[in-house]
Amino acid sequence: MSLDIQIHRRRLDNGLDVVVAPDRAVPVVAVNLWYGVGSRNERAGRTGFAHLFEHMMFQGSKNVPKNGHFEFMERAGGSLNGSTWFDRTNYYDTLPSHQLDLALWLEADRMGWLLDSMSQEKLDNQRDVVKNEKRERYDNQPYGDWMERMQRLVWPEGHPYRHTVIGSMEDLDAADLEDVSGFFRTWYVPDNAVLTIAGDVEAEDAFTRVERFFGEIPAGGERPGVPGSTDLPVPMTEGRREVVTAEVPLPRVFLGLRIPPFTDPAFDAVDVAAGVLGSGRACRLYARLVRTGVVRDAFAYPFPLVTGASVLLVGATGFETSDPDDIERALVEQLEDLPNLSETEVERALALEEARTARQLERLEARADRLSMYAQLFDRPERVNEDLARLRALTVDDIRDAARTWFATPNRATLTFVPSGASEEQE
Repeated sequence: MSLDIQIHRRRLDNGLDVVVAPDRAVPVVAVNLWYGVGSRNERAGRTGFAHLFEHMMFQGSKNVPKNGHFEFMERAGGSLNGSTWFDRTNYYDTLPSHQLDLALWLEADRMGWLLDSMSQEKLDNQRDVVKNEKRERYDNQPYGDWMERMQRLVWPEGHPYRHTVIGSMEDLDAADLEDVSGFFRTWYVPDNAVLTIAGDVEAEDAFTRVERFFGEIPAGGERPGVPGSTDLPVPMTEGRREVVTAEVPLPRVFLGLRIPPFTDPAFDAVDVAAGVLGSGRACRLYARLVRTGVVRDAFAYPFPLVTGASVLLVGATGFETSDPDDIERALVEQLEDLPNLSETEVERALALEEARTARQLERLEARADRLSMYAQLFDRPERVNEDLARLRALTVDDIRDAARTWFATPNRATLTFVPSGASEEQE
């Protein structure tokens, strides 16, 4: 199976990278804007800014009132949202194609003129929203801080991935309006962004419209490099572990393994190996551990990162009577046995990934997002048409070698959650 997405690309004089992928099948268009800034770009003492701006960007700009983005888009029959990641921040809109100008105007107004409407009141308000989000998602959820703990185990002191995307609440409290404005002026600029339009649009017309709305926004110029130290051994040269006794219902074990960066050609084979381990009801973790009653649930998936290394996350939840050491031992056994995977297992994992990719790219918003990602990280949006062929070119030996190099190694981070009641009963 191959893909043949039409792709046109142009760069404005101010540096904005524009990708257009026409598809006239339905009268809908997806607009996706990737900014090359994420939590990795935050300096020590000022973490959480990238995620904070995911919220601030919906608080109005020079010509758009507070919450106007949502109101205008919903009235036009569209939808919109944003997300923050370690390596990027993105904003995306899907709407009827005859309303394309609305989406472009909204995105351009906040790129070029957000600071015109910035105020201490808005900063304080959204800072409180982020704090509540952290309380709900991290502090008051069982196992809620697992990722924060795992990041400290996997990434060494000073590495830009060591802190969470949501950041430190102390850092956000210490930030003033000038700190936040400076962050915006540095990163939310056209020459640090990719704008993708996918759907019912003609390429030249789309470029003309983008030039009209974004062309007058000035370039940002040179930006600082990623702070901290990004050099680290991959795989890990020594294992690290932490045991947490907490108010959780069941014992759970997480393993974190350093794997190649998403931009490394070796990542694809690792991704398929992870699929053999943890994708679908026929994967090894489900067939060998869940179905047999060793654990209650299990997972394995990579976090695709680009700075120094990515991370593979593997985990399982036991039962009330489970010994956490037994859970860890069962997971490690599956990791160490993965180099013995069969051709049938690889074919199944490849088929699942191929079907998943095809289904995702049927959706305009997912297609636009992947084009933005490939333009920004690889400088090749056309890479999307090679996704399936690239996977199918992998051999069983490639996957076995990846499993041997990255999975069957003792150098991993281990995070264990033990229910507080269980430790009391043992006493």
